[in-house]
Amino acid sequence: MISRVRDRVLPASQRRSLDELTQDLDLSTGDTTSKRSAFWTMLTLSSVIAAGGVLTDSTATVIGAMIIAPLSTPIMGIALGSVQRRRTGSARIVLLACLLVIAVGMVTSVALPSDYDLLSNSQISSRTSPGLMDLVAALATGFAGAVALARRDVAAVLPGVAIAISLVPPLVVAGVCLGQLSGWLALGALVLFVSNLFALVFGGMVVFASLGYGTEADKAAGRPARRAYAAMALLFAVVFVPLAANTVLTFLLNSWTGITKDAAQQWLAEESGASVTGVDATSRTMYIHVRVPGDLPPVRSLLERLEGRIPDGIPVVVDASRGRRIDAGVVGD
Repeated sequence: MISRVRDRVLPASQRRSLDELTQDLDLSTGDTTSKRSAFWTMLTLSSVIAAGGVLTDSTATVIGAMIIAPLSTPIMGIALGSVQRRRTGSARIVLLACLLVIAVGMVTSVALPSDYDLLSNSQISSRTSPGLMDLVAALATGFAGAVALARRDVAAVLPGVAIAISLVPPLVVAGVCLGQLSGWLALGALVLFVSNLFALVFGGMVVFASLGYGTEADKAAGRPARRAYAAMALLFAVVFVPLAANTVLTFLLNSWTGITKDAAQQWLAEESGASVTGVDATSRTMYIHVRVPGDLPPVRSLLERLEGRIPDGIPVVVDASRGRRIDAGVVGD
């Protein structure tokens, strides 16, 4: 059954040979000088482009950086080397590449003002709070990338795979956040990158092993061949836990935001022409944006409506349409 599925997904007539894959993914074989020169040149340029896109909050620019970023090549080289049970130096190249991209992000962050709100930038905020679905998408992308590399007739989809898997942008975001001394935001971006890294390696290992690229190595290695998969499973568990926790927290925040909005609408129900324009949860604080033609009702009644419905200790801030901001207090006090 498994072989039938494999033959349908990866027909023998379209499979690339092991030598072809090795030539493309292993930067330590063939003309290594040219390969590495091209890799480091394109990586540096893609990092600068990604940094410009992040700092200007330009999605199109960031996508352009994704397309030309070559970081997936040595990552897939790790997968192929793991299947073949041989060291290719790809892991060291990936580590050095990560340090380079982070450094570019840190250097470019000096262009930001000291009071810049990082979370107001969609390119940063979207990459500093990864969830479980990011890991699911990364896994699917990893399989797609490995299949595209293994088949001769679908190479045209590789640019789409490059866009789908986020590698250079989260590293740039981590560098920018470190440059702005925002350690927690940088950690969130690094978790996103690491989850994508593991997903690519895992998908590559599964596809390459199913095609028999590591058959001879498996026979020679015996039981140690299973250790690579066990290590990958352990690393995936390490990534899965924070992503799952962040997903749960995001779900709870969305729930609390909805509850807060309902309470605020009830709070303003008797005020003619008053309305709630939005509720945001930022930095563990509930920001309620309202539009009122006159004076606001007592904020104490708002806190009383929220008590017992959202956790105690959450600060609440009311932003009125006339530029007024009222620190309503803390729920439960």
